[in-house]
Amino acid sequence: MENNATKTAKKLGLVAIAMFGFGYLMVPIYNVFCEYTGINGKTGQIAQSQVSVDDVDPNRLVTVEFDTNVNPALPWKFRAVQFKQEVRPGEIAEALFIVENESDKSVVGQAIPSVAPEQASLFFNKTECFCFINQVLAPGEKKEMIVRFVVDSDLPEKISTMTLSYTFFKALSENDVVSNVKHETTKKNNG
Repeated sequence: MENNATKTAKKLGLVAIAMFGFGYLMVPIYNVFCEYTGINGKTGQIAQSQVSVDDVDPNRLVTVEFDTNVNPALPWKFRAVQFKQEVRPGEIAEALFIVENESDKSVVGQAIPSVAPEQASLFFNKTECFCFINQVLAPGEKKEMIVRFVVDSDLPEKISTMTLSYTFFKALSENDVVSNVKHETTKKNNG
């Protein structure tokens, strides 16, 4: 027969698994929600072949500012090489970012993009982005990452500046979840 401490440890283990599972699923759930509703400044994705030279507006410049953030659970430094740049609507532009793992372990991160003002996000598309896949950095590794994007030439005239913002979060793998639950359960049983 199990004692109360064992039952409590099992319940806490299940709660921990549920919490980690929920945290792991937040990024895909957020992506689906934003895609379905079109809110929260989520940007679009297009193939480079869909960009037409005929759509470039040679008489207009739009300022794109870059904002970089890292969730405290991720031991990384992250910055844009340039704070802002001017682009012609309809033209493919690119920006360079640098990320560095400051820990002594390999870490997987996932970047979540957004664009402000929210209306501008409807006219901002990426052809290539480090945010499309999880990034793995070895201990102390520093990496350059690129984003190629197009500001649609149909962007309303009243919008002359937009901000592309990225926040990196730690991406949990199944092994991390199992390892963390075992560690928490062991700590509670020994403590």
